[in-house]
Amino acid sequence: MIRTTLIGHACLLIQSKETTILTDPVWFDYLWEEINTLCPSIVLEKDKIPPVDVLNLSHRHQDHFDVHTLAYLKRNDRILKPDVTILAPQDDILLDILKELEFENVHVVSDFEPIQIKDVTITATPSRNQASTSQDYFPEHGLLVNDGEVTLWNQVDTIVDPDIVEHICSLYGQVDMAHGRFVPLLEGNFAYNKPFVLPFNEYCSFLNVMKALNPKFVVPGSAAFRYRDEFNYLNAYTFPTTQEQYLRDLKAFCPEMAASMFLSGDVAHIETSGVRIEKQSSNFVRVREDDSQKVIFKPVMEVAPIRTQTSDPKQVEQEFIAIRDFVENQLLDRLKKADMWNGWKEWQVCYQLEVFGQEKEPEVWSIDFGLPEPEVQKGDLGKINVFEAIASSELHALIEKRTSWDYVALCGNYRTFNNIYRVTEGNFEYYSSEKLNQVVEPLMEAFPATLEMDREKFMKDVRRWKNKA
Repeated sequence: MIRTTLIGHACLLIQSKETTILTDPVWFDYLWEEINTLCPSIVLEKDKIPPVDVLNLSHRHQDHFDVHTLAYLKRNDRILKPDVTILAPQDDILLDILKELEFENVHVVSDFEPIQIKDVTITATPSRNQASTSQDYFPEHGLLVNDGEVTLWNQVDTIVDPDIVEHICSLYGQVDMAHGRFVPLLEGNFAYNKPFVLPFNEYCSFLNVMKALNPKFVVPGSAAFRYRDEFNYLNAYTFPTTQEQYLRDLKAFCPEMAASMFLSGDVAHIETSGVRIEKQSSNFVRVREDDSQKVIFKPVMEVAPIRTQTSDPKQVEQEFIAIRDFVENQLLDRLKKADMWNGWKEWQVCYQLEVFGQEKEPEVWSIDFGLPEPEVQKGDLGKINVFEAIASSELHALIEKRTSWDYVALCGNYRTFNNIYRVTEGNFEYYSSEKLNQVVEPLMEAFPATLEMDREKFMKDVRRWKNKA
């Protein structure tokens, strides 16, 4: 028998007779650049969590790879056993952060490599995310756990194809319980003016995976978080389905498949005879409040205005002094080095940048790339092909290298759109950045989302939480 307890979001405690496995622990508010919080909210009594033999980290998204929680676990001399095995993907940044936190006995997993620990065989299942242009480039893995009698599979965020499903089935036959992907998140769509509809093909793929896998029992996995109250309006634009809706659709798609909700504090008892869910039966975690109504998808609701997060007027003015210097004296030189420079000129783009402080009216700058020698101008041009709006707090942080696009693009204080076209006599052409998969936003070219930016994002948390009492 295997018993699995949902702690929160993607964090599971999986227990066989002899082995305890902890996956993707995120235990502190707030998570992911302090933008998100667990939903439903939980009460977690950490001193009651049983000692852990295996810590599995599926990938480096911050809702799975949380430096705050990892630093806490490293300092705690009770939860992680001295000989705990750390399972991690072949990801240089993730592995470097584990080294900075002084974790030892890190085992880099390989696709479908069986790892025997006590009475369980643990197998990392691959993801095709690196082959998808719309997904992140770094490696990730799902987790297959078998104790000789029953099998559990946690899909986590992995993208799987029929070959992966077939291989999973070939190892142990029918999976007894699966934690399946159920919601295609629309994070970033608000900032980048992308459609607010359920991504039908991606959502259908989640149903097809479960139908092909045909497990005995399914629960919706991961995606148990929301934007914190300061960014509450973004919840209506980000989560296009719910556990309840997924289960209704799964029932219609696979009528014979057993499935259930699975919330923090619920315990699944997985036996050869079947799966039994005991609601709120954990002795160390439970739902504090069912606040799931805060993530109901209604992408037509009110939107908060862009405002700086800096409250001190004198500090805001200091931000604008630095911003004016950057925009008027440095921005153009950076853009001339960008891959899109010739593209902006070829399409004669009219670019407008608006920077918001504490007042309603922003400061506005423009660049007419149709001029022989483009220059930064104060004010608007009467035409916009590419538009960026950003709070002074976020632009100033980018200038000073204190933030990353992970935060800027998700906090609601950065918004962009583009309508790039050109007209010649009797001819109209339009530019599709989606088809060409190109960045057209000048600020994103001026402050590119590099590996160094990603690494520094994690290192900032290491410096903040390592060795902290």
